[in-house]
Amino acid sequence: MTPEHGLLDWGIVTIFVTVYAGMILGGLPRLKLDRSGVALLGAIGVIGLGAMSTGQAASAVDLPTVLLLFSFMVVSAQMRLGGFYTAVTRRVAALPLGRNALLGAIIGVAGVLSAVFSNDIICLAMTPVVAHLCLQRRLNPVPFLLGLACAANIGSAATLIGNPQNMLIGAVLQLPFGGYVRQALLPVALSLGLLWAWLVWAPGREKPGDVCGAMPADLPEGFGTLQAPPFDAWQTAKGLAVATALMLVFLFTDWPREVAALVGAGVLLLSRRLHSSDVMGFIDWPLLVLFIGLFVVNHAFESTGLAGQAVVWLAAQGVHLADPGVLLVAGVGLSNLVSNVPAVMLLLPHLSGSDAGVTLALVSTLAGNLLLTGSIANLIVVDLAQKSGVAIDWRMHARVGVPVTLLTLGLLWGWLRWPG
Repeated sequence: MTPEHGLLDWGIVTIFVTVYAGMILGGLPRLKLDRSGVALLGAIGVIGLGAMSTGQAASAVDLPTVLLLFSFMVVSAQMRLGGFYTAVTRRVAALPLGRNALLGAIIGVAGVLSAVFSNDIICLAMTPVVAHLCLQRRLNPVPFLLGLACAANIGSAATLIGNPQNMLIGAVLQLPFGGYVRQALLPVALSLGLLWAWLVWAPGREKPGDVCGAMPADLPEGFGTLQAPPFDAWQTAKGLAVATALMLVFLFTDWPREVAALVGAGVLLLSRRLHSSDVMGFIDWPLLVLFIGLFVVNHAFESTGLAGQAVVWLAAQGVHLADPGVLLVAGVGLSNLVSNVPAVMLLLPHLSGSDAGVTLALVSTLAGNLLLTGSIANLIVVDLAQKSGVAIDWRMHARVGVPVTLLTLGLLWGWLRWPG
């Protein structure tokens, strides 16, 4: 701290520290607040303190990122209501494949779908079907479900729309969509291959002929009649047409991504069969609130100058955030400490250029597989698996997540260091 920082700056720092403590803990002690509630409360505190006016707070929000995120939530809701995800998962699971080939197919499908429709949505849609069909075929569902969670995280790194942090990085740093895909596609594809290889050949792995020794003696109530949206060919075709059109727009035009996505979402909302309230019910409003709250709190903290002073001090010690090695360590550490979206928000103001953006997008996403709490997608899989009668704890996740994260980050580091 330096003398020029007065009481207002101290107040902002207190709010900032409190908010990020909430990000680490998942809430605040003795209060019924989750991360979104903490971020919203922090934004209210900053405005109430007089550090920002309501107009300044509104200006602090990166509206293109929020609009892009909302629009793709609408597209994903259309695909869920049309039964697309469930139909694809069932079709893959019905293929006459052995255990290892089936595992590879599920990993591949989860990775590809997550690159377009968001990893959290894919885990929400695929987890009950994968658990159901594994139990039905007397296969241990745990490797399949962990593979699904890790593949959804890895696959979402392939594009700038696969997860919220990539949308933010792409919007703030103005990364070209096609250029990013060309750089990210190879390390993402190889990382999915590493995930499959670890699940198949790792020490202590399940043998191909084994059945689940820990399967519930009694399958969950309603097991034989899995509840899922019925497949609707027209609604699915409509959603796929919009998603395909958006990908083409992103790849081959300079049309602002958030505007194109909003138009696509508007087209999907023009429906005579799917009520808009049903579609809106699938929007992750708490995530949008989390983004808005953190934008305001982070902007207030940046205005104190303390973050900039810290970066200058680190640079004087020879630690430069633009260095790939430093950014990799910072991205992994912060992503598992406060979660990847808040971590990216903290790092982004101090980065510039395409290379730093690509590195941060890949690192923050791959790091989500390290711990069970490192990604919302992991928690979704565990929660839905529990409802299907399959228990997955943090140790079971760590036996896959830790080595897979280290292997994929090692691969990424080699790719970053590769000349040219």
